[in-house]
Amino acid sequence: MSTDTSPQESTPQTAPGVLRGRGAASGGPRALHRWIAHRWIALAVLSLAQLMVILDSTIVNIALPTAQHDLGFSTDDRQWVVTGYALAFGSLLLLGGRLADLFGRKRLFLIGVAGFAVASAVGGAAGGFPMLLAARVAQGAFAAMLAPAALSLLSVTFADDANERGRAFGIFGAVSGAGGALGLLLGGVLTQSVSWRWCLYVNLVIAVLAFAGALIWIGAGDRPQRVRFDAAGTVTAVLGLVGIVFGLGNVESKGWTDIWTIGAVVAGAVLVVLFVLIERRADHPLLPLGVILDRDRGTAYLSVGISGIGSFAVFLFLTYYLEDTLTFTPIQTGIAFLPMVGLLIVGAVVSGSALMPRTGPRPLVPVGCVLAAIGMVLLTGIGTASSYAGGVLPALLVIGFGFGLIFGPAQNAATSGVKPHEAGAASAMVNTAQQIGGSIGTAVFSSLAASAVTNYLHAHAATATQTATITDGTIAGYHLVFWIAAAVFLGTALLAATLFRSGPLAVDADASKGPS
Repeated sequence: MSTDTSPQESTPQTAPGVLRGRGAASGGPRALHRWIAHRWIALAVLSLAQLMVILDSTIVNIALPTAQHDLGFSTDDRQWVVTGYALAFGSLLLLGGRLADLFGRKRLFLIGVAGFAVASAVGGAAGGFPMLLAARVAQGAFAAMLAPAALSLLSVTFADDANERGRAFGIFGAVSGAGGALGLLLGGVLTQSVSWRWCLYVNLVIAVLAFAGALIWIGAGDRPQRVRFDAAGTVTAVLGLVGIVFGLGNVESKGWTDIWTIGAVVAGAVLVVLFVLIERRADHPLLPLGVILDRDRGTAYLSVGISGIGSFAVFLFLTYYLEDTLTFTPIQTGIAFLPMVGLLIVGAVVSGSALMPRTGPRPLVPVGCVLAAIGMVLLTGIGTASSYAGGVLPALLVIGFGFGLIFGPAQNAATSGVKPHEAGAASAMVNTAQQIGGSIGTAVFSSLAASAVTNYLHAHAATATQTATITDGTIAGYHLVFWIAAAVFLGTALLAATLFRSGPLAVDADASKGPS
C-alpha cells in the first residue's frame, strides 16, 4: 500500500488527489482559486469522455441500415454490431474499475480514451462485417476502462465539498442521461449529410480533446496499489457477465427458450453467484463487497439498474414510433428528443446543485422515478393519428425532468463514502448496473412487444385490413411496453424511498487522499 504526500506538504503541483489536491490551500488564496477552477475544467474533460462512451450506445443504431447496405452483411449480423459493443463493455466494467484502482485512474483513463479512438478509426474504415464487429468489441473493451476511471476521477476530485460534489455529479449525470438522445441526433445528421462512417470517426475528435485535456488538467493523483490480482474473481465475473449479456442479446432473434438464450443467462447467473462467494474470501477482491453492501450505495446501484430497464423503452420504442408511424427522418427523430435532453439537464443540475446537498438522494430519486412513470403513462395515449406536439412532446418533457432527478443523485450516492483505493470498483458498479439493466430492458421489452403484436393480429385479423391491423398491432405493442415501463419506474420509486437513508450524504474528509 502506498502513501501520498500529506496535506501539510502539498503544493498546487504535488497535492494528493486527482487534481491540485486539497493542500492547494497551502499556496494561499490565489493557488486555491486556481485549483478550484482547474477541477471544473477537469469535470468538462471527464464529461466529454463520458459523452463519447454514451454516444456510441445509440449513434451507430441510426447508421446501421446504411452500413448494412454498404458492407453487405445480413440482418442477423446487424444486431451484433450493437450487441458486440454492449457485450464487451458490460462484461469488462468490473475489471476496468479494479484496474483503475490497482494501476492508476489517470493511466487507465488515458489508455481507454486512446484505445477507443483507435477502435473507432478501424470501425470507420471497415471494409466488411468482421472488421466492423471487431472494432465495436474493441470499443466496448476500452470503454470498460474509460467509464469507471472517469467516474472515479470525478468522485475523488469532488470529495470534500457536498455542494460542489452535488453540482458536479448533476452535470455529469446530465451528460450520461442525455448522451443516448444526442447520439440519435448526431447519428442522423452524420449518416444523412456525410456518411455512416463518420458516426465512428467523430469519436476521434472527441478523444483528442479529452486526451489532451486529461494530460493538462488532470494530475497523476494517488499512487496505485501493488497487491495480488484477484484472478478467480476476474474470470468468474467476466464470464458471468458475458453469459448474461450474450444470452439477453439473443432474445430478439432466437427467443427465450433457445439454448443460446436461456442457457447463457442461467450459466452467467450461476457464475455471478460463484463470483460473490469468491469475493467473500478473497484477500484483495475484484469487487470489495463492502462497496455494494452499504445501504445508500447498494440502493443507488439498484436504482440505476432498474431505471436502465425502463429508460430503454423511451429511446428504443419511441424511436420506432417516430420513424415508422410518424415517418420522421433520422435527423427529425434526433431533434424530437432534444426537449427531453433539455429538461434532463435542468433536472440534473437543479437536483445536484440546489437539492442533493440538503436532502440527499431519498426524496429526489423516487420523485424522478414517479415523473418518469407519469411520462410513460402519457405515452400510452399515442396512436396512428397522434401528433408529435400533442402526443409525444408533453411526455418527453416530464420524462426528461424525471431522468434528471434520477441519474445525477444516484451516481453521486453510488460513489460516496468509498475508500479512495476502491473508487474504481464503485464507479464500475454504476456502469455495470446500467448496462445490465439496459440489456434486460432491450430483451424483455422487445419480446413483449413482439408477442403483443402477434396476439393483436390473431384477435383482429378478420375485422380490419391487413395494413391497418399490422399498424394498430404495432401501436398496441408500444402501449404494452410503456405501461410496463411505468410499473418498473414506480417499483424503483418505492424501492428508493424505502431503502435510501434520510438526509444528506456524508462527506468523507479523507476521500480526496490516496490510500494509506
